Amino acid sequence: MKQLTRVERYCLVGHLVSMAFGLAGLLWVMPHPEVLSLIPSGQTLFRWSMAGGGVVYILLGAIAVALYAHRTLGLGRWLAFMIPAIGISLSSELLGTSTGFPFGNYSYLSGLGYKIAGLVPFTIPLSWFYLGLTSYLLAKSGLSAWAMRKQQPLGWLGQIGAIGLGALLLTSWDFVLDPAMSQTALPFWYWHQPGAFFGMPYQNFAGWMGTGAVFMTVAALLWRSTPLVLSASQLNFPLAIYLGNFAFAAVMSIGAGFWIPLLLGILLGVVPAITCWKLAQLEQPTPTALTVSEVTVSPLDEPIEQIAA
Repeated sequence: MKQLTRVERYCLVGHLVSMAFGLAGLLWVMPHPEVLSLIPSGQTLFRWSMAGGGVVYILLGAIAVALYAHRTLGLGRWLAFMIPAIGISLSSELLGTSTGFPFGNYSYLSGLGYKIAGLVPFTIPLSWFYLGLTSYLLAKSGLSAWAMRKQQPLGWLGQIGAIGLGALLLTSWDFVLDPAMSQTALPFWYWHQPGAFFGMPYQNFAGWMGTGAVFMTVAALLWRSTPLVLSASQLNFPLAIYLGNFAFAAVMSIGAGFWIPLLLGILLGVVPAITCWKLAQLEQPTPTALTVSEVTVSPLDEPIEQIAA
């Protein structure tokens, strides 16, 4: 387990560092190619970065989150989230790139890896998974901690609220990422019919909210037998992933001069995410809360470190 934890941390660091290098390439090197002459093998490194940088940072993020989920949630709960998230998001993306529903009319360009059915890069469902899980864990843990402070169960309304908030956190990241990534000097996708929101159709947001809500609902149903509240220390990793990816999108938006999407993303994404983390930080497990030794789990489910009744 210690070795897996070490790999998880290395992947997290690699994920964040590769995003930083990607930003440097897109926003600094591309507008000023003369700097490559100052770097040993600069041209070769830049070609490698542009050809595979997007694939590397997504793969590292997905591996890091998968290892974290296995360690913290257990094998069964990890797979119960990852498989629906990848399957449902891939289905939505294939439908979207084929018909325009539910996101609008768009196509992926090169730079994100092999395209499934010639339409959707294989890395895209992985990004849905790792950003979706971190968003959902932050939302559900924050609302669960709030309910515990009131000495009340989360309830079905709270479960719906966690799904809605998790989907909003996920979509808020897209507020900031999509306009910039589709209009950068080296775009990764393009809209056949540009929309009114900085080139994006408003339909795109509904598609993101709906897709995220569907696979989070599936996870909530599969996890319903063991409600959970993760501590603040356990939420440090999801928060780091969320804020790291948001920062990547924010720098891209700033470089493109898109300030309104950035402000919306901060208001609807960053602020709620940090608030959920703070709620979990304030809430400590009560003496009557179930501990790992007091519950029985299936062989597929390694125990969650903190489980709330």
